[in-house]
Amino acid sequence: MFGTAFACVQVENNKIMKRILLYTTLLFGPAAAIAAQDKLWTMEECMQYAVEHSPAVKKQTHTSDTYKAEYASSVASFFPSVDASAQTQWSYGRNINPKDNTYDNISTFRNYYYAEASIPVFNGGRLINEWRKAKVNRALGKNDIQKAKDDLALKVLEAYVNVVYYRGLVRFSAEKLDESNRTLYLTRRKEEVGLMGKADVIQIEAQVAADDYTHTFNANQLNMALLTLKEHMNYPYAGELAVDTLAGETTDYIHANESVEAIYAHASETNPTALKATHGLKAARMDYLIQKGRLFPVISFFAGVNTNYFKDLNFVITPDTRPEDIPKSFSSQFENNRGEYLGFSMSIPLFNRLKTITEIKRARNTMRIAQEQQHEVFRQLETAIEKAVTDRDGYAKETIRMEKKKTSDEFAYQVTLRKFEEGLMSPIELQTSANALLESKANLLQRKLLYIIKCKEVDYYKGIPLVTGTTEKR
Repeated sequence: MFGTAFACVQVENNKIMKRILLYTTLLFGPAAAIAAQDKLWTMEECMQYAVEHSPAVKKQTHTSDTYKAEYASSVASFFPSVDASAQTQWSYGRNINPKDNTYDNISTFRNYYYAEASIPVFNGGRLINEWRKAKVNRALGKNDIQKAKDDLALKVLEAYVNVVYYRGLVRFSAEKLDESNRTLYLTRRKEEVGLMGKADVIQIEAQVAADDYTHTFNANQLNMALLTLKEHMNYPYAGELAVDTLAGETTDYIHANESVEAIYAHASETNPTALKATHGLKAARMDYLIQKGRLFPVISFFAGVNTNYFKDLNFVITPDTRPEDIPKSFSSQFENNRGEYLGFSMSIPLFNRLKTITEIKRARNTMRIAQEQQHEVFRQLETAIEKAVTDRDGYAKETIRMEKKKTSDEFAYQVTLRKFEEGLMSPIELQTSANALLESKANLLQRKLLYIIKCKEVDYYKGIPLVTGTTEKR
């Protein structure tokens, strides 16, 4: 659009061209390797990379594994516990002689064998409630993993959009700086032939300096935005990260009227934030029931078997020894001394310094706090959904109108520039028109990107995953 003037600059002013080349390099400086690289990271790829390399997600995965182990332990509590023991004893001096059950000075060797199984019959519902709590915690662990992924994906989404936004600002400011340099060149040439005064040149030089500062500032902001994106992605700071431009993301700004109540009804049952509050309340309720169960007696059933072996170390066989006095073999005693038993035990809590009552009250208050927390989370969720839908529709309308304004500002700038070249407009009027066009471009880009964020946010509340492949549609 400025082909003739630009060609003139190329031929007649190499110094200006060097500056243009420098600013072009700055334009793509943090992103200069962007054009040179084959791979452009899409928003989806950045979020996927962040989720796969996030220490927070990995830590939450380990916590979930702990919940799974606790659940398996709670299931095992329903099975009987079995204990077995063996004991060997040598006795010297005065002890009981098992032959006649009297005390005597003898040396003996004894073996005891014991096995017992027990199972709780009733313990105030604590076993079933502990299992239910472990089941809730297992679901909470899975949900916390998804919540960690979603929270990280939202951070990456915002950081990614910021990079795209500042890339756009750098491009716009570089274009404006090029235009100002061309205008400065033309103004100086006209000053040489007497068509413009020194004041006009000074004004254009001031505008070039301002555009130069703006471009440098935007380039620094782009560098900071890239660092923030790498930080959220856990991406090497020394590595190149070329992001896509999100071109084609905003093709439809018209949405059917969506009911906030319907989205909220779905999100309250599927959104990880809502589920975390719901699971927390369930776990607190189970804790309360477990503590109340400590007021009831504990009844257990047990059954076991035992046997033993005995040998008198001082016994000597003589011709007068009767056969029945000869010690029996190990296998014979092991079989003949065997005994079985079964029974029930009951433990009744009577007084434990009011510790149980205190724990019950603490668990009840924790449950009530969890109820209030759930109400607060649900209220905040409904507000967030309503705000996201309203912002999305508002940004869509603003984008449509800003596109029209940008078109008008471009036309106005072309007219102003032509009149300035003909001497019919002052440098101040040209500067005002150029600033208005730059502002329109920046505002249009900002509205488009904000619209993309709000569309992703509304879809997230509707159950569409932020990162494809991390979860099914909820």
